[in-house]
Amino acid sequence: MKVKRIVLNISTQNIDAAKQFYEIVLGLDLLMDHGWIRTYGSDEKQTIQISFATEGGSGTPVPDLSIEVDEIDEIVKRVKDFGIPIEYGPVTEPWGVRRFFVRDPFNKLVNILVHI
Repeated sequence: MKVKRIVLNISTQNIDAAKQFYEIVLGLDLLMDHGWIRTYGSDEKQTIQISFATEGGSGTPVPDLSIEVDEIDEIVKRVKDFGIPIEYGPVTEPWGVRRFFVRDPFNKLVNILVHI
């Protein structure tokens, strides 16, 4: 038996709020829309991971989710263009990632990173 996929579900009464952050800022595709649930994603193949942490690294809080991108500077620009406050970074960490933290429209702390 193998786990094939892990899906993050965020409870909200305003699913429209996800469009700006997840589709426009991060560039994810709308994969499914049933009215009561919208799923954003990518055709990229990904490894399955679940992390358990006592901190987020470098003394930061543990983020609710981490999103790896291929071009972090463009995402930083989009975040700033939309007036989304950056809570940490951008910073290059000693373990080989460049990252920053923001809050999504649902107040989830999101770690956006690129491996360097």
